[in-house]
Amino acid sequence: MPLHDPAHAFVPYPDVPVPSAATGPLADLRFGVKDLFDVAGYPTGGGSPTVLALSGIKTRTAPTVQKLLDAGALFAGKTVTDELAFSMNGNNAHFGAPLNGAAHDRITGGSSSGSASAVSSCLCDFALGTDTGGSVRAPANHCGLYGLRPTHGRVSLESVLDLAPSLDTCGWFARDVGTFVRVGDVLLGEDVTPLPADVRLFWPEDVWAMMDAPARRVLESGAAQGVQSLLGPATPVQVVRESWDAMYWNFRYVQSREAWLTDGPLIERYAPSLGPGVAERFAWSRNVTDEQVNAARAFRAAFRAQLAGLLGDDGVLLMPTMPDIAPLRSASEASLEDYRNRAIRMLCIAGLAGFPQLSMPMARHEGAPLGLSLLGPAGSDRSLLALAVRIASS
Repeated sequence: MPLHDPAHAFVPYPDVPVPSAATGPLADLRFGVKDLFDVAGYPTGGGSPTVLALSGIKTRTAPTVQKLLDAGALFAGKTVTDELAFSMNGNNAHFGAPLNGAAHDRITGGSSSGSASAVSSCLCDFALGTDTGGSVRAPANHCGLYGLRPTHGRVSLESVLDLAPSLDTCGWFARDVGTFVRVGDVLLGEDVTPLPADVRLFWPEDVWAMMDAPARRVLESGAAQGVQSLLGPATPVQVVRESWDAMYWNFRYVQSREAWLTDGPLIERYAPSLGPGVAERFAWSRNVTDEQVNAARAFRAAFRAQLAGLLGDDGVLLMPTMPDIAPLRSASEASLEDYRNRAIRMLCIAGLAGFPQLSMPMARHEGAPLGLSLLGPAGSDRSLLALAVRIASS
């Protein structure tokens, strides 16, 4: 970790040399790694003192991290994650709350809190995170960063701690689009579904209606209008299947069942002291029924087909990343949980579909960042990055 970490973004592990290539496409960049990824010479703590105690020192580096090292990027340290990656607020009861470098009085968002903090605080150039329910997109929105939830399965999560494997993805953060794309060139490979030069832009009215009105006015009148002037007017559509409640609960049933299968044995054996919110979510997860999960999986398959049919091979949703700017650090646990539950309704679109969503730092409201997203068909990740370059250059 850096000798000076004013943002409390890094886990204070003893420094161990992590070799990287002397040359390569990322040779001048330093990067942080969310403490879910194995890095040889370090433990993997997962934001949990119990997991850390059981970890031992890893002897092999996760392939995704190794790709970055082989491309010449320099390892800056392992970053704080929310406990067991099962939160979206960025406040770990055991390791603290990393600082939001773009708005010091507001939360970073989680669970990739340390990674977003490190990048927004200029402690490294980019950082790896994971996104299950929104853990890259939410911090990207809150901290004024580019952040991608890739197509599910596109970037390897081998030797990375799971939360909900059918929803988990590996993403990353950067302050500028040029750095962001350089990392994408290393991690993504070629698009399976490249978008054409002229995309069909869609305006999901039901998603925009989820925003707080003042933030919506800012994002809609400035950034979203600018994108449409570049790419063409967005066609109004509806994307929600059945209702927002149906989207929310079916996502939660799948995520929670898988989270309990992943971490339930640890919780039952060691009875770790779980932080606020995390404890309640795992307690709830334990009681999700087979009937609920089976129905939720069927709902997910139907929604994925519905969204694939809408987007085709050339459609892109233009949508807000989150309902609002980041909540204040002083907000109550109850209000943070309310914000999280509102956010999941918006974020679960990409999660249920498994499609890529790119959050771009496009606006500010009340002194805090606000993200605008592009969501494309499965396998269009690099095309979305190319669109972000066009938007940033316009």
